[in-house]
Amino acid sequence: MGGVFGVVSNNDCVTDLFFGTDYHSHLGTKRGGMCVYGENGFNRAIHDIENSPFRTKFEKEVEKMSGTMGIGCISDSEPQPLTVFSKMGDYSISTVGRINNKKQLVNELLQSGCNQFMSMSGGEINNTELVAALISTENDFITGIRYAQEKIEGSITILLMTPEGIYAARDKYGRTPLIIGKKKGSYCVASESFAFINLGYKTAMELGPAEIVFLTPSGFGTIVEPGEKMRICTFLWTYFGYPTSTYEGVNVEEMRYRNGTKMAEKDLDIEADYVAGVPDSGTAHALGYANKSGIPLARPLIKYTPTWPRSFTPQNKKTRDLIARMKLVPIHSLIMDKKLVMIDDSIVRGTQLTGTVKYLYEYGAKEIHVRSACPPVMFGCKYLNFTRTVIDKDLITRRTIEKLEGGNVTREILEEYVDNKSKRHANMVEDIRKQLNFTSLKYHTLKDMLEAVGINKCKLCTYCWNGKE
Repeated sequence: MGGVFGVVSNNDCVTDLFFGTDYHSHLGTKRGGMCVYGENGFNRAIHDIENSPFRTKFEKEVEKMSGTMGIGCISDSEPQPLTVFSKMGDYSISTVGRINNKKQLVNELLQSGCNQFMSMSGGEINNTELVAALISTENDFITGIRYAQEKIEGSITILLMTPEGIYAARDKYGRTPLIIGKKKGSYCVASESFAFINLGYKTAMELGPAEIVFLTPSGFGTIVEPGEKMRICTFLWTYFGYPTSTYEGVNVEEMRYRNGTKMAEKDLDIEADYVAGVPDSGTAHALGYANKSGIPLARPLIKYTPTWPRSFTPQNKKTRDLIARMKLVPIHSLIMDKKLVMIDDSIVRGTQLTGTVKYLYEYGAKEIHVRSACPPVMFGCKYLNFTRTVIDKDLITRRTIEKLEGGNVTREILEEYVDNKSKRHANMVEDIRKQLNFTSLKYHTLKDMLEAVGINKCKLCTYCWNGKE
């Protein structure tokens, strides 16, 4: 996915930029970058963070960089921020999102006079460079940003820093959040609301869909009003978001607690010794479940955070499976001969949870009842890359449906599998249970999960669960 952070200040901003960007590390593991603007113009640094945390890679830059404005990014894809020389002047840009019509946009730009694009390793064009090229076709930054928002199919949230200030633009339908913080002499903008709390900032506003705000050390103001239609990603609450984050007035930890409570209300016949969350994002769901059900909460598996602090894992399956095992350390006495309810934030491919359950059985678990804190994931995300490389056929639900239907799967058949009251849905869940060797398996319902979020369901994106935009 990815996250961005920006600062404008009357004083040097590098320390705030460094820590604010670092607080987005749970959103990506591939690239980290910072760019500051000061007396010597733009100064940028980008590092690979796949094997080392952002903080360790940028400690030297913090000592060398200086400036009163800056933007930073944690990315699960392309290196950024980029620095750009254009007819509108020099600027630096960072983005979060996904571009589904990239090939079309590149061809249009090449045909209209754009002579070249730099290619990354593997031949791909940097998404942020493409966004910059779209912006630069217009005569001013505001018109350019709006043009990019309209042209891109998918979503794109933008921080664009000029010598005068920072333009902050939330994506067209608000699928990703963007929040402004303020303290004396400084303003910041972040993907995650908690990223600036310990830096002394207080929340000033949350941008609406397609809203554009301009920030300077003396203040900020809306220059393009927000649109009416919102489709914020619901997975921000169930999985992506850090527990201390708040989106649209709803805190992640509180939503997960309510979500777990609702799960327990529909699971009254379960008998178990302990309820446990799959670390870390399943923990709050499990806490709500345990308190409602009366089954004690326990932590039979502890995540070894000193060396495995981040949630996302490598694309290589062999390495991914190894890391999934190595980062969880068992407590034998809480597993041996115990009946466990294991609550996970979601079941996507099913591979990591399979390894976790196998691990528990190896340590003597008697029964393992798995509960997913969201409905079955039926469609690969086409807006935010929340599962990065996952496409429909990688999902355990779609593989199971293909097997059950003999490969003949129409949209009408898929709709039946989405319906949690249908026989086809029940057959799919039972088949997945057998594949993954669970004692029992239940998925949360879409209705109850959306109620746990608590905002108007028309503002929430549920595409990955029901295919509806």
